[in-house]
Amino acid sequence: MKTGSDKMAKLTVDTNLVDVLADLMEKKGLTEVEVTVGDQTLRLSKGGTAQAVTHVAAAPVAAPAAPAAMAPVAAAAAPSDHPGAVKSPMVGTVYMSPQPGSPAFISVGDTVTQGQTLLIVEAMKVMNPIPAPRAGKVTAILVDDSEPVEFDQPLVVLE
Repeated sequence: MKTGSDKMAKLTVDTNLVDVLADLMEKKGLTEVEVTVGDQTLRLSKGGTAQAVTHVAAAPVAAPAAPAAMAPVAAAAAPSDHPGAVKSPMVGTVYMSPQPGSPAFISVGDTVTQGQTLLIVEAMKVMNPIPAPRAGKVTAILVDDSEPVEFDQPLVVLE
């Protein structure tokens, strides 16, 4: 049986990749970025530490399924290109209500005001409210409750 220290002894971190990712985070105003290469994942976040995680053997099997899972997002390209699309400012998990069992912040057809909370994106155990950038009518909600989201992924469309 291998211990955690045995795994860490075999782990190598590409410091050039870390530098490139840190520069990208600074230029794009990102708070978190995650990159997977082979069976290792490197996650950087501002104010945190870099984590390198070795996944179990099942992870590479799941990787080919990811593009298939992304296909519906690509098919919904029209709403994501909409000028009223509100996009995720970070990687995380989206929540449609302030707590489980509570009513959702918004529904399709609702009229919202600028600054009104549309949903929450949890990142690094921090709940980040996503405000409406302007007043408008919610014409589409492109994510489901408790769904993982990526940076710049369209979440809601406001008309």
